[in-house]
Amino acid sequence: MPPTQFGLLDWIILVVYFVGVASVGPLFARRNSSTESFFVGDRQFPAWLLGLAMFATSISSITVVSFPGDAYKSAYLRWVANLMLPFGVYIGSKIFLPFYRRNRCISAYEYLESRFGTGVRTYVAVCFIIGQVMRIATILYLVSLVFQQITGATPYACILMGGCVVTVYTVLGGVSAVVWTQFLQTFLLWFGTLVCFVTLIRGIDGGIGAVFATGWADGKFMLGDLNVATGQLEPARVISLWEKSVVMLLISGLAGWVFEYSGNQNVVQKYVSAKNPREAFKAIWICCACSVPTWTFFMFMGTSLYVFFKQHPDPQALAILTGAGGAKAESILPYFCVKMIPTGLAGIVIASILAAAMSASSASISGISAVFLTDIYHRHLVKGARERHYVAVARVTSCAACVLMMGGATLFYAWSNLTLQDLGVKLASILGGGILGLYILGFLTTRGTGRSIAVGIVVTLVFSTYMAVIEFAHVTPEQFMNALGCSRETALLLMKPVHIYYVGLLGHVLTFGVAYLLSSLFEPRRDLTGLTFWTQAPSEEEQAGRSV
Repeated sequence: MPPTQFGLLDWIILVVYFVGVASVGPLFARRNSSTESFFVGDRQFPAWLLGLAMFATSISSITVVSFPGDAYKSAYLRWVANLMLPFGVYIGSKIFLPFYRRNRCISAYEYLESRFGTGVRTYVAVCFIIGQVMRIATILYLVSLVFQQITGATPYACILMGGCVVTVYTVLGGVSAVVWTQFLQTFLLWFGTLVCFVTLIRGIDGGIGAVFATGWADGKFMLGDLNVATGQLEPARVISLWEKSVVMLLISGLAGWVFEYSGNQNVVQKYVSAKNPREAFKAIWICCACSVPTWTFFMFMGTSLYVFFKQHPDPQALAILTGAGGAKAESILPYFCVKMIPTGLAGIVIASILAAAMSASSASISGISAVFLTDIYHRHLVKGARERHYVAVARVTSCAACVLMMGGATLFYAWSNLTLQDLGVKLASILGGGILGLYILGFLTTRGTGRSIAVGIVVTLVFSTYMAVIEFAHVTPEQFMNALGCSRETALLLMKPVHIYYVGLLGHVLTFGVAYLLSSLFEPRRDLTGLTFWTQAPSEEEQAGRSV
């Protein structure tokens, strides 16, 4: 329904925010005369700035809108994977990230060519680009929910509005515009969400105590999920490969965060932009210290929204809870903001939600551009052009990523029976591509070549594709029984050898295991000096950093 609370002052606040953000791009545009400045800001950023920029990348609209929606409709099962972030940061900071500082990389995947060959580097670069396009499409979809709640416009108009603003400052300003914008957006996010939370708690009879009491009584704090068939919350198993389980989500979360801090361009690009290794190390721990409490806060906000609308019944909120009429769980926080927050404050809160979305999507767009230019265009297509040419290609690539972002966002309106966070976990798992297995093999062993890796990748892709078809094509046991002439028990096992959440984790294991086995049996050892954790000597930069 069209909003009744969003007034002229709120629109003025949003317009000022959009103009301010868009103006950052032209401000930094003149400084981007080379790819070094466009992608890594000439490697001069301090820890406090990079740490908050990395935090802003991790706290996207997927957190601000999707986390509360997930907690409002279900419970806290998917939250547990985030608890593994400190362990992932520690492993990444000690084993993987120093390699990128030594080699002055722009792309996270330059190392893979030295270790396994150009084919592996190109494969991982393509996987990253596909995964990040899916991510920014998800982010823009959530932004469009906010716009739709405000304006009552069609989803497609909302997607166009949100996408265009992000495009302006990302394409023009490069990583410097992205980092400084993210820094400012972080404080806007904190202020806006605090306003929203205070308003929410003040509207609940009994305050925070009532949230805990009612939420606990209704099972909203359990490590469980919503059963779509019964409409009831059910606790998750402790450990199971075939169902959602706490232990497996913790393991999957650890694998995801280790990959995030070993092979994700969005993190590596920030890490190598720091002044020195010590500043880079501080930056990732600043990000970690901010991220975990913030994720928990937004889950708690979703539970608070559940208690608020239980005390103050509302037809639209009930439709969002039950999914009636196609209402999405992710729209609950924007709906509350527009309906309950006073004029003036509403504009600030909505701007903070948009800030989270724009900061994360701009970082991903910059990462897509850096990977395409460094790992594909410069490496395979045009090798000897001037820097001005490569900067122009980087901007064109950023524009193309924005177009794909807007196109992909429209697909999410037809997807997801549970919550978008649930769908996001599934897609991230399927699109994992076994990349973490490559990095573990490369950094921590002396086995593997391009040939053995290729076989491991093929096995992983076949497995992931098979699981994706089973999950999204809604194949029935009867179809298996008719096609293979097998029993129903066999058909059920073939349909669900593992839960879809763990496809990515097993893909990493498959890639590593197959490549390691084949290499051990058929490939001779080779000189890997400087290419593994065990054979890498400290660089002059690291030695200088330690002496500070």
